[in-house]
Amino acid sequence: MSDTGPQSQLDIPFMGRWHYSRAEMIADGIVHAVGIVLAISAGSAFLALAAFHAGPGEYIAAAFYVVSLLTVLSVSLAYNLWPVSSPAKWILRRFDHAAIYLLIAATYTPFLAQLDGSPLAVSMIVLVWVSAVIGIAIKVLLPGRFDRLAVVFYLAIGWSGVVLVGPLVQTLPTTSIALIVAGGIVYSLGVIFFAWRGLRFHNAVWHGFVVTGAGLHLAAMVDCLVINRF
Repeated sequence: MSDTGPQSQLDIPFMGRWHYSRAEMIADGIVHAVGIVLAISAGSAFLALAAFHAGPGEYIAAAFYVVSLLTVLSVSLAYNLWPVSSPAKWILRRFDHAAIYLLIAATYTPFLAQLDGSPLAVSMIVLVWVSAVIGIAIKVLLPGRFDRLAVVFYLAIGWSGVVLVGPLVQTLPTTSIALIVAGGIVYSLGVIFFAWRGLRFHNAVWHGFVVTGAGLHLAAMVDCLVINRF
């Protein structure tokens, strides 16, 4: 989409890079809508079942993951479908990018909570959340800067859990571990399409990877907090 004038370009710094067609916007909206519906239905069922099997701390962490997932998808839907001519889109962009850090930290917490408060697990939770807060602050307070570096930061935080691979493998069910790793791989592969600006529908494909990765991690939580506790 072309620029509509100097004032719009000033208010919306990324406007000149927004080239999505109506078909691409519709496809992206459908992907988001499917993700939100699945997150509400599967997330609600998961929390209803987990209430009978998970401890208080585990349950709060699981609930926070579901809420974070819905927040990420909802903010992303609003940002991606908001009219590009509106300065509000630039504000939504800040929260869309910041919310990714929230989801990463919220994904880690239910699994690290399984390690019975070991010093290493506690340190990892603190590190992940501190990193997420820093990332959120940068995205909200310094929008549009360090965007390429942010992608590296997302991946670094996301895969930092490998330092606890030993304790996690010993504690979590094999299926849960497989689903966690699969989700991480899906997220990482999705980054390729996120960066592939020249590919038509790349944004919808990228968000499809996000929904799939989040679903795999939700399935891992169902496996370790519900299925393996019957």
